[in-house]
Amino acid sequence: MNALFLPLAIGPWQIVLIVVIVLLLFGGKKIPELMRGLGSGLKEFKDASKEENEDKNAEEKK
Repeated sequence: MNALFLPLAIGPWQIVLIVVIVLLLFGGKKIPELMRGLGSGLKEFKDASKEENEDKNAEEKK
């Protein structure tokens, strides 16, 4: 593995630690709301990206 990406390697214990920290910061009731917002944001991004690609393809066909 390249030494540049070594600090970015996340193991299972790091994931568990991140989940515990998120639970402590936001609490169990707030997390579903945050995930719902994240999901809707990703959906809007995909839709906008898809529209942009369709517009670009329409211009190339002209």
